[in-house]
Amino acid sequence: MTKGGNRLLLDLYRTMRRIRTFEERVNELFVRGQTAGSMLHMSIGEEAISGVCRAMEQSDSFTTHHRGHGIFIARGADPNRMMSEIAGKADGYCSGKGGSMHIADMGLGALGANAIVGGGIPHVVGAGLSYRNRGLKNVSVAFFGDGASQQGILYEAMNMAALWKLPVVFCCINNQYGMGTRIDRAAANTNLHERAIACGLNGVAVDGGDVEEVHEMSERVLDSARNGRPGFIAMTCYRHFGHARLDKSPYRDEAEELEGRKRDAVLNARAKLIERQTSDAASLDSMDDEVAKEMNAAVEHAIAAVPPGQDSMFRDVFAMGEPQPRPLRQHLSSILGEAR
Repeated sequence: MTKGGNRLLLDLYRTMRRIRTFEERVNELFVRGQTAGSMLHMSIGEEAISGVCRAMEQSDSFTTHHRGHGIFIARGADPNRMMSEIAGKADGYCSGKGGSMHIADMGLGALGANAIVGGGIPHVVGAGLSYRNRGLKNVSVAFFGDGASQQGILYEAMNMAALWKLPVVFCCINNQYGMGTRIDRAAANTNLHERAIACGLNGVAVDGGDVEEVHEMSERVLDSARNGRPGFIAMTCYRHFGHARLDKSPYRDEAEELEGRKRDAVLNARAKLIERQTSDAASLDSMDDEVAKEMNAAVEHAIAAVPPGQDSMFRDVFAMGEPQPRPLRQHLSSILGEAR
């Protein structure tokens, strides 16, 4: 049993339930036609990532990929502001300009979210270098999917982190699919942590169906990283649905999906809590209902929130003091008026 025991597992279960319910409500927001854009990548099946986030310190930093909603929830993000961002509203984390794939908040330690596969990985090397040079004990964590394990920037970043002994951890959320390509059709060796070991990192593999294991191993890896030995966590899980909201995953058969969903960390944690008599089914159902109300309220908040005004179009895009460009319509009108 992981350090912290059953009370910790109950806390992790609640976080995982909040992640799953948030993602289910994001799906509903999409169906209601209230999301900004058409690309939504849900992290259902990856909820055990909360074990990594729980092992992090408040002062640690991180980057996420395009499937990062759950990571932000686990780091303490406000569901109302997250849902508003996904809906393209002004009170969202990025004033409605980032959308689902680019939610960020420096206050949570987020160095940015990147929709480019592997795009956020090198940022943590810079953060780690800064921490080391300033004598800080912070760690910077890069969260990414198994699809990014084929990107060259990952190996450059791992090599540099190992060479300079930076307080960095690379966390690969291996949900078995890079879009529609299964990992064993993209990598001859699917033990992705072994690649990190070859680079000189502290590489470990964890079962993403067991949040306690994820948390316990993450604590060890993060502690080592704080003391100059960067790490790599490969968390094996299963993506419950298609790559994005409109992907019905025709490349997978029903038998595979049923087997893959047995790795469900949420249901596994619930079963452990009942088996250990930490909680009973009725108590957990009550907790689930509270979470559902919270996320239902987040949906209604996002729908009622106002979109950003046109005058904010270029805000946060140009440096302070720089003149903002005029909207195209206004620019054309002035040209046409001069021509007359």
